[in-house]
Amino acid sequence: MEDKKETAKQVFQNGFNCAQAVLVSFSSELGIDRETALRISSGFGAGMGRLQNTCGAVAGAYMVIGYLHGKFKEDDYESREKAYSLIRSFTRDFNRIHRSDNCSILLDCDLNTEEGAAEFKEKNYHETRCLKYVQDAVQLLEEKYIKC
Repeated sequence: MEDKKETAKQVFQNGFNCAQAVLVSFSSELGIDRETALRISSGFGAGMGRLQNTCGAVAGAYMVIGYLHGKFKEDDYESREKAYSLIRSFTRDFNRIHRSDNCSILLDCDLNTEEGAAEFKEKNYHETRCLKYVQDAVQLLEEKYIKC
């Protein structure tokens, strides 16, 4: 059985962003190829295009939840509500672990300034913080949101 947390770690450590790492770790289960998953999620890293809003790992989890439970038929409002409910629940769970789902709060530095980018690199937040967010998002999905 594939270890999704390890897959996400490898993807993340090989230069892909947090959203990509989460979505790719579920791509075979979702029936989408790796390249498609990487392309779809490529703009969602660092809090949505480095805007430092919603954490990319969380955004990747939202994509997985949406794919598995979301609305894709015109009159299927029940699926839309289920996806929205699961996303709210996932966000609460993630926030219980990490106090926030906002990238700027989680990193406590501004990636768009020289000082913030230097701090991120110097303190190795990629490995010491972001990797944890990626792996926790994958673990939450596996534990509570895949088989709903």
